[in-house]
Amino acid sequence: MRQVLKFITWPTIAGILVAFIILDKIPEFTPQNSTGQVAQTATTHTGYALAVEAASPSVVNIYTSKIVKERPHPLLNDPFFRRFFKSNRRNTERVQRSLGSGVIISAEGLILTNNHVIAGADEILVLLHDGREAIATLAGSDPDTDLAVLHIKLENLEAISTANPSAAKVGDIVLAIGNPYGFGHSVSQGIISATGRYGLGLSTYENFIQTDAAINQGNSGGALVDSYGRLLGINTAIYTSQGGGSMGIGLATPIDLALGIMDDLVNYGQVIRGWLGLEVRPIISRDSATTNGLLVTSTYLNGPADSAGLRQGDIITHIDSQGVVDGRATMHQIAMMRPGESIAITVSRNNRSLTLNVELGTRPSLD
Repeated sequence: MRQVLKFITWPTIAGILVAFIILDKIPEFTPQNSTGQVAQTATTHTGYALAVEAASPSVVNIYTSKIVKERPHPLLNDPFFRRFFKSNRRNTERVQRSLGSGVIISAEGLILTNNHVIAGADEILVLLHDGREAIATLAGSDPDTDLAVLHIKLENLEAISTANPSAAKVGDIVLAIGNPYGFGHSVSQGIISATGRYGLGLSTYENFIQTDAAINQGNSGGALVDSYGRLLGINTAIYTSQGGGSMGIGLATPIDLALGIMDDLVNYGQVIRGWLGLEVRPIISRDSATTNGLLVTSTYLNGPADSAGLRQGDIITHIDSQGVVDGRATMHQIAMMRPGESIAITVSRNNRSLTLNVELGTRPSLD
């Protein structure tokens, strides 16, 4: 019996010692996510707190004011009625105030917001997340995309990091940060509902990211960020009820488009867009919603298209050898090009295919 116990005891003790040695050599396991960052635990922040912490210092509240002149009732033009009122002024003035949001893009003080947030303002006050405030100057605006660039002079500004909107997918988590109803910094969470939304009549050049993150009045010009706190777009518009509240359909201008607009406004004072000088309408297949081409309905006299030989009735089938499948997107693509660049436009004319080289021009001023 003693021999049996001896035979069992020593291997057991040896096995336990080996196990302790192995465990002592194995490094302590720390959960990590796919980016190598330490995963959240019960003792750290959970959810999207880190994303909000990263983005919030770059999101600002915008308060504007403008003097509005109001004409009094026509009866006040009559001296008989005017004597019954304390004021004899023919025009009265009042201060109209509005609010919105913006995003700090550079440490030098450039801020992106919506044009409709600051349009016509006599004074623009910017309130930072850290409590500082500054009077902003308008660096430029572009009503065609409803974007505007402000400039403030403050030190130690935190510029937001940006993401690539073209890599964003429907279903991705997003956060909307802004100043809804003047509440100050507020965050709402949702997903990307759609990309490339256009044809809504909100602006001339539309290419919106759609989200169900709650966006309300005052959020305009604020940030739509991904789950890492990187800027995807500038919150621009909502689909709303008569009450003005969020209906789960918010629209943001992609940041790559917005940055291109900002660069033009800062460097040239206006947005430089390629211009063909023609009007078109899509030709839709009866069997699907796919565009089979763009019918040229008119050309601008001596404009780029006219000078290159395009004619009314031509059907544009290809741009630089790529088939036209989305008429709005095609014209938007052309607008994003620069004057002086050349494109090859293939048209169908009298059942014959013809390729014409067109040098883009600049849209004439409407003044």
